[in-house]
Amino acid sequence: MTDVPIDTYARIQPSRTADEIVQQIERLILEGVLRDGERLPSERDLSGRFDVSRPILREALKELEARGLLVSHHGGGTFVGDVIGQIFSRPVIDLIARHQKATLDYLEYRRELEGMTAALAAHRATRFDREMLTRIMEDMRAAHRDGSAEGGLKADVDLHNAIGESAHNIILLHTLRACYRLLSEGIFFNRAVLFDAPGAGDRLLAQHEAIYAAIMAGDPDAARDAAHTHIDFIAAATQDAERSGEWARISQMRMQQRGKANSPATTT
Repeated sequence: MTDVPIDTYARIQPSRTADEIVQQIERLILEGVLRDGERLPSERDLSGRFDVSRPILREALKELEARGLLVSHHGGGTFVGDVIGQIFSRPVIDLIARHQKATLDYLEYRRELEGMTAALAAHRATRFDREMLTRIMEDMRAAHRDGSAEGGLKADVDLHNAIGESAHNIILLHTLRACYRLLSEGIFFNRAVLFDAPGAGDRLLAQHEAIYAAIMAGDPDAARDAAHTHIDFIAAATQDAERSGEWARISQMRMQQRGKANSPATTT
């Protein structure tokens, strides 16, 4: 884990209370600047950046811990807490994981959400957002070129998160992160199996390139359409994978049944 960049924290005006620090760190978490599990600078470093006394800083950090936004490890530093959470409770997650319609509904939901996000990113992305998107796309191309499934998966998640950040909408940002957490836990489908089909990797790269190009060109309509095309492909691939799995199961059952029919009768 790396410390947050030095210019993240702003000095607090003289004679202000710990509330000023609380509000600033809350805003950094809310806007996605500070992520789950990210380590804050040391108490000495942080008090210097805020230009406040350590007692005031400790008071602020204690309040943020009480709100569940920060977690302190004795002797190990202070970290951003698990603030994303789950969209659904665990019983509901287990329930939807057992039913195919939930997967299709999830993708339908993501289709509209990601289309909106890509369009906003095309309209709002700053120079720094574009630099981040370019860096991630370079990683994605390298992973594809090297045949690295792990690198490709990481770049895929990083790209979608970066697009969410480029949209500069706090609610969209955290909703998308929660969606990707469900996906990373394999609730809806196994990505490795889903994209194992011949040519799937090439098509996915081309789809991500299209989304990236539209955002860089500042074309919201093209960005939305490219995002929709991407999710439509995933939905079709999911259905094909599930259908193939069902066909394989039926074929196996037929083979087993025929084996029983052809085996000699036994007597007791």
